[in-house]
Amino acid sequence: MRRLLLAALIFLAIGPVPGAVIRYPQEDLTQRAAARPLTFAPEQGGGMRFVRGWHLVSPHSRFGGFSAIARTAPGQFLLIGDNGYSTRLSFDSRGAVSSVRVGALPTIDGRPARKAAADTEAMVIDAASGKVWVALEGVNAIWRLDSGLSQIESRRKLPGPRWPTNRGPEAMARLADGRTVVFSEDADDDPRGRAALIYSGDPAAPGPAPVRFFYDSAGRGLVSDAAALPDGRILLVHRRLGFNPVFTTIVAIIDPADITEGAVVRARTIGRVPRPLAENYEGAAIAVERGRTWLWLVADDNFNVWQRSLLLQFELVDLPPKKSAGQQKGGPG
Repeated sequence: MRRLLLAALIFLAIGPVPGAVIRYPQEDLTQRAAARPLTFAPEQGGGMRFVRGWHLVSPHSRFGGFSAIARTAPGQFLLIGDNGYSTRLSFDSRGAVSSVRVGALPTIDGRPARKAAADTEAMVIDAASGKVWVALEGVNAIWRLDSGLSQIESRRKLPGPRWPTNRGPEAMARLADGRTVVFSEDADDDPRGRAALIYSGDPAAPGPAPVRFFYDSAGRGLVSDAAALPDGRILLVHRRLGFNPVFTTIVAIIDPADITEGAVVRARTIGRVPRPLAENYEGAAIAVERGRTWLWLVADDNFNVWQRSLLLQFELVDLPPKKSAGQQKGGPG
């Protein structure tokens, strides 16, 4: 019975297995969506203050499965699904959806992708050029796409040893200095932690080998996404499976100054998603406006009727201070 329950939880978390063709019960390509406000009293847990949230719904057959999010402008979002489709979503001043556009991401040969080749789990955007990098878990690769998401400009396999299928690149963050950090979901089964990489340049183009390090989640669960904070640190979203609730989401931060070859990096927890809003959160984005820092989280519904595509907004407050230079070098504290 335990094995059956564990298998059910895993299916809820990761959806269809790689290699499967994604099929939809009924073809509907209507470009329409709605955002149903969530009724939840604002509360603060640690450094996260809940602001507002929505249940995103659409009749479009490819709408959902969101595993990455970027806030491209006030009220405008780019969502990437692990089915190989993107969704551009805009909100008006009242919080209602004003426009939506769902479209297929480009593929290598131009044909519809199987699950492994479409399983996009992470995304970062260069604000200046609009270019988009996506991490594909099923093929262990990073692609760079043009700003219109119409073509693959460059692609690069992750270096060996190969991360296991469906446990590969799950989270990615682009730092202000141009470096890119990639976290595996559950690779290597190494006692030091989960494997991770930091690239000095474009992770989708030929270049120097990345630095490999390890992340010790310390029981928070598996990393489901990452985002760069304005102070240079990295926010990590963790997903922990259980029974009630099925999903617990814990948010923590790490300092890239701790990353060196073979290092074991540890985080500091800043908060968690309130239990009434529990879902399978896989996408995170950071925005700064008028000196305030906002965290956006989106949930992957795995195209299951019993799950929801939720979009939440939090304000990050009272974050722990960055380490001093002495602490980063192993000093006290």
